[in-house]
Amino acid sequence: MPTYAKLPAFALAGALALTTLTACADDASSGSGSGSDSVADAGSAPPAAKNAEKVKIMVGGLDKVIYMPAMLTQRLGYFQAEGLNVTLMSEPAGVQATTALVSGDVQGAVGFYDHTLDLQTKHKMVESVVQFAQAPGEVEVVSTKAAGDITSAKDFKGKKLGVTGLGSSTDFLTKYLAVHNGLKVSDFTPVTVGAGQTFIAALQQGSIQAGMTTDPTVAQILDKGAGKVLYDMRTPEGSRQALGGLYPSSSLYMNTDWVNGHKETVQKLANAFVKTLKWMSTHSPEEIAAKMPADYAQGGAKLYAESIKATLPMFTTDGVMPPDGPATVEAVLKAFNPNLQHATVDLDKTYTTEFVKNVK
Repeated sequence: MPTYAKLPAFALAGALALTTLTACADDASSGSGSGSDSVADAGSAPPAAKNAEKVKIMVGGLDKVIYMPAMLTQRLGYFQAEGLNVTLMSEPAGVQATTALVSGDVQGAVGFYDHTLDLQTKHKMVESVVQFAQAPGEVEVVSTKAAGDITSAKDFKGKKLGVTGLGSSTDFLTKYLAVHNGLKVSDFTPVTVGAGQTFIAALQQGSIQAGMTTDPTVAQILDKGAGKVLYDMRTPEGSRQALGGLYPSSSLYMNTDWVNGHKETVQKLANAFVKTLKWMSTHSPEEIAAKMPADYAQGGAKLYAESIKATLPMFTTDGVMPPDGPATVEAVLKAFNPNLQHATVDLDKTYTTEFVKNVK
């Protein structure tokens, strides 16, 4: 049975249609062989060699700061340096990136690690091979108008709460916050509002009273005075306070069978991504922002750098899974997900440190 057979037909069709449309748009601009990205530190990113290995990676929102290592690796020329021709494609929600991976449209996905657990209960073996982050990087914001009525997740009852997509990690975490604070998942209404301008508009227009999103959307909301922070999970401390521990989130995950059959290629990807994580840890938010596409800074260069600064604490420097992270993710998902509540998940099969620990 396909992994997303339980999704309504229109939802699955929509996800796959978006995959196709976005791939067409991004193939022309995001391939690492385009040679269009200049890099001050490492020289211009060289065009990919004709015999370079081609890899397609779907990202759950290329312009989201939580997934920044994907585009930054390309901008720094690290894919090319490993002999890879990587095409980055973008989807607005991680669940759609996962759909593209499971269907075989792409070889890798950059999204939240928690999908690997959910997929295992559906008999799909997917594993994180490079763990970008140790905290979710997510923020629950409440609209300025509703701030007096919603002071904690206990007040979610009867409210409309924004998520990037149903079945996405923002959906997962919103449900956990509600259940952890004594509510049922049926006590509130999740509303798919994406991220960026669609999320901000929904908050301003009252289509949602609160919602979960990431930077740079968070920075723009605060700058506009459209909302206030309710839960901040952009740091390890914030993750522990809201979720009870480190919550490994953004990662490169791939089908286990593909990993086992293409270890040399996976090692090259790990080399490139870990090099980027180390680069991020030794450069300022302004320097990082300067490497990214200009149109990612929709709120202006200064605000974009501030959003990067606020989110940087979530990232690892070595791509290694935090030792206690998988158990925290399992506990969070089991709090509300009936599929996991009645299933035994082999956490050791949801990630591997083989490749990141071999990075020189």
